[in-house]
Amino acid sequence: MSEILEIKNISFGYEKEELLFNDFSLTLKKGEVKAIVGESGAGKSTLFELILNNLKPFSGTLKYARLSEVFQDPYSSFHPSYSLLNQIEDVAPLDELDYYLKSINLEYKLLKKLPHELSGGQLQRASILRAMLMKPDLLLLDEPTSALDNVVQLEIMKMLMTHLDDMGILLITHDMELASWCADEVIKI
Repeated sequence: MSEILEIKNISFGYEKEELLFNDFSLTLKKGEVKAIVGESGAGKSTLFELILNNLKPFSGTLKYARLSEVFQDPYSSFHPSYSLLNQIEDVAPLDELDYYLKSINLEYKLLKKLPHELSGGQLQRASILRAMLMKPDLLLLDEPTSALDNVVQLEIMKMLMTHLDDMGILLITHDMELASWCADEVIKI
């Protein structure tokens, strides 16, 4: 099984004197879930920004397969003036739409609305829907269920776990219980 994410010896900090990552390495294969946990400001979200190529490491390399991501703040994940359905259609085929709508307990009619017309939990589920329809090899999840109640959170995570034959998951969370439950490895930073 080949790596879908390979981070080798990266170093990065917002100031060269204060590195968040110093010679940090990580690999992830399809079928694996790895969780990144740490205090606020430890660099969890920065790691995703590095993987997404929004930030450049001072040194080291990052390689990754086809990916999609779910961010903690769903309102920043969607353009405010287009329907959710239009935004999802722009990036993903809709052939499995009904399956995922049922899996995440989201009504189709909500996709015809603008982002601000949904609750935070509904919008977060729409973000997860979009990410899954993109059929990623690598799914980046940054506190993906923090806007959801415990029952929905468990249902969503169980659904994601059923797709590990097709992808690997890198999860950022502050929830050690969630990380311990779903991850093959918990990495503290």
